[in-house]
Amino acid sequence: MELGLGGSRALVTGGSKGIGYAIASMLLAEGAAVAICSRHRDEVEAAADKLRAIGGPVVALAADVTRPAEVEQMVTDVAAQFGGLDLLVNNAGRAHPGTFATLTDQDFQEDLDVKLFSQIRCSRAALPHLRASRRGVIVNINAIYGRQPDPNFFATTVDRAACLALSKALAMELGAEGILVNSVNIGFVRTPQWTNIRERRAPGLTEAEFLARTAAPEVPLGRFGEPEEVAGLVAFLASRHASYITGASIDVAGGMGRYL
Repeated sequence: MELGLGGSRALVTGGSKGIGYAIASMLLAEGAAVAICSRHRDEVEAAADKLRAIGGPVVALAADVTRPAEVEQMVTDVAAQFGGLDLLVNNAGRAHPGTFATLTDQDFQEDLDVKLFSQIRCSRAALPHLRASRRGVIVNINAIYGRQPDPNFFATTVDRAACLALSKALAMELGAEGILVNSVNIGFVRTPQWTNIRERRAPGLTEAEFLARTAAPEVPLGRFGEPEEVAGLVAFLASRHASYITGASIDVAGGMGRYL
């Protein structure tokens, strides 16, 4: 299927590794110009060097999405270099396991800032450019725990529920302007975050053993997803084939998610 992304201009937050990197790779392969950001300059520059081998314009920016001034500057720089912006992928986030009893106020605040408020800040900064585009799209990468609470990921459960509400309300508000807003909700997807979780929870297991044991009771397909499987849906939602889809909340979770 030809997605028709040639000439489009995209910004992917958290784009230096994992799901964000896979999304940037797929958008580039489909003909888009892509900017990626990360807090660490060396990391984002190294990722950009690899992405340039795919072809197409790539911009690397060091920016912390929890800092409003850095978000504003990042979006301004991307729009200036690309001559505008058509697609924002709010992918920045992190895994912060913990129960209500173990998480502190600071844990909750930091998680809220990097998940919900990063989407608010980046969307607000991007909106003038998306309005000027003929095909403005926002895709928010969220988690099924926003719909299926898990007390072992208590902060994620609370914050991602708010992110889902943000996506739906923003889609309703911006629909009259032709700007599409959708949420892609991941389940268990192989990313560097899961390496950190394994090191804390089960350092004696290999990665393959840990992922298999984690997936077995939760995922009908019986395995972790790959970042590219998320990226495929994001690229579709950015394409002309998804021009009548907005306000949607779509799972990429191997059947995980016990809800209708």
